[in-house]
Amino acid sequence: MANAGSSRQAAWEFYGAELKNRREAAKMTQQELGRKVFVSGGYIGQFEQAIRKPQLDVAARIDEVLQTDGFFERMCRQLINKSPYAEYFRAVAELEALATKICEFEPTVVPGLLQTADYARAVTVAANPFVSEAYVDEKVTARLARGRILSDATRPEYWVTLHENVLRVPVGGPAVMAAQLECVAALSRERAVLVTVIPCAAGAHASMMGSLKLMEFEDAPPTAYTETAFSGTLLDDPAVVKRVQRAYDLVRVAALSPEASLALIESAAEDLRRCATTT
Repeated sequence: MANAGSSRQAAWEFYGAELKNRREAAKMTQQELGRKVFVSGGYIGQFEQAIRKPQLDVAARIDEVLQTDGFFERMCRQLINKSPYAEYFRAVAELEALATKICEFEPTVVPGLLQTADYARAVTVAANPFVSEAYVDEKVTARLARGRILSDATRPEYWVTLHENVLRVPVGGPAVMAAQLECVAALSRERAVLVTVIPCAAGAHASMMGSLKLMEFEDAPPTAYTETAFSGTLLDDPAVVKRVQRAYDLVRVAALSPEASLALIESAAEDLRRCATTT
């Protein structure tokens, strides 16, 4: 994730340097260029200093004014906006790397930050049975890159609540699923993540609303993210984020203790491992 962030920043800096060079070659001030592309001169300055993410519509207008033959639009499309993540998830992936605390609930799958390569591959193929191997590799690589924030020295405080169903569905087969649960258990024992599990016996609970994620930051307000099968919503309205926080609090109330949850995860992994060796 750090590498992805560095590459993105380098693209912004290259874009900004080229914009400054081409603007000055055209003998235009930031204010003059801004007026012609319908933004402020300060906005142009932020592009040039790599403070603000270049925007596709503005880039296209800059190409017209500076007569750069689509250069800045191509930069946006190929180096800045290109992402292995779905459009609705791109901002979330960036925010994860900046968060000081992440609280997550997943009712059906192991969260992406905790997925092993084999588990991520099985999930990707199940959702996209007709795609190329290159597509699958790209998705798996991106998912593993996200998970590296948990091994960073500045890793966020990470709370995860799973429904027991997540432990019982043998994604990728018993061996793959056993390895996945063993990985989650190891991270829990290492205190890299605090994992709790809502048992099936809990019955109805707040988590029936679907998956959710809360993120806190050192110098920005908290945000929330909710996701369904083919879309996700990033929420920053304080009142809405507060409601999501309450829902997550109710989820945690329904969960087992961390110790009991770890025992359940390890027991499920043992059952799957036993099943894998007898088939």
